[in-house]
Amino acid sequence: MIQLTAGDPVPWFRAATSSRPDYNFGSVAGRYIVIAFVSSSRSAAGKACIEAIAARRGLFNDVHIAFFGVTADPIDQSQRRVQDDVPGVRWFYDAGASIARSFGAVDGAGKTETRWFLLDPMLRVMAVGGAPERILDLLPGLPVLNRYAGSEVTAPVLLLARVFEPALCKALIDYYQKTGGEASGFMVERDGKTMTASDYNYKRRSDCIIEDEALRQACRARILRRLVPEIAKCFQFTVSRMERYIVARYSGDEAGYFAPHRDNTTKGTAHRRFAVTLNLNAEEYEGGELRFPEFGARTYRAPTGGAVVFSCSLQHEALPVKSGTRFAFLPFLYDEAAAQLREQNNRYLDEALNTYQRE
Repeated sequence: MIQLTAGDPVPWFRAATSSRPDYNFGSVAGRYIVIAFVSSSRSAAGKACIEAIAARRGLFNDVHIAFFGVTADPIDQSQRRVQDDVPGVRWFYDAGASIARSFGAVDGAGKTETRWFLLDPMLRVMAVGGAPERILDLLPGLPVLNRYAGSEVTAPVLLLARVFEPALCKALIDYYQKTGGEASGFMVERDGKTMTASDYNYKRRSDCIIEDEALRQACRARILRRLVPEIAKCFQFTVSRMERYIVARYSGDEAGYFAPHRDNTTKGTAHRRFAVTLNLNAEEYEGGELRFPEFGARTYRAPTGGAVVFSCSLQHEALPVKSGTRFAFLPFLYDEAAAQLREQNNRYLDEALNTYQRE
């Protein structure tokens, strides 16, 4: 069993809290995290944990720092003892100690033992301790989020101008205006199937699938000539496939946005390697920038016809459009090895997604 120490990335997991039955720990990147393991909320260590967090409650706001407790109590008992207190404080139920084992927070008998961790915004260990003070005393001195590595951090993205010429950008916007779009959801995995879910509080965007073959070919040709060689140069990756031909619309009237997410976390999307955000009218709206929370608060915005290219594994968000209307072309890129994975995983893809995701 690995004992996690400073510099180690921590495992991601899904588990129940009192407010959510399937909380994704991998989604919490982008802030400092305190995570504490206790065998029981009624044990001396558990009570000390609860008291220590209550005494410093003002530090935990989900923006700069968040706290997660992990208790080995059964859920039915834990729900009467510890509760999520949002924003900033949540408790995972880990009766089988599987989360504790993955963090190395178990004793020789495999039982959860008290262990505290401080994580950076990339979910890497900064400090480990056996008592609250060892970790909590560090919190007031933590640097601002975009300097957690000692200097300003930037996301590993490619920002490229002049991928689509203005005439093609206009043609794509005109196609959307003529055809119209529909509210788009996001990918989730339920009962072993990848399907679309909708939540207006998580994503506000409308998409138009490009069915016009001439427009599809025009987009494909420019991605191939102008973007693929730069991806090979910057990331040493040979793109051979493109998924999804859509024009997306984020409206300022509804503060269109997409909350922090990753693009390859389900079986039906695991083949995706790079995401492309290609702005079609960057000068005609305010807001709408891309942000990568794991790498601080800096935002990224390509000019009209330009693209931001990034790994589908990176957590990212589209910030709310404040005014105007943002249009973008949003494909995913992958290679032949990923195409084989996609073929293998097609059985997990809900049939309704086939047209939306086809090449």
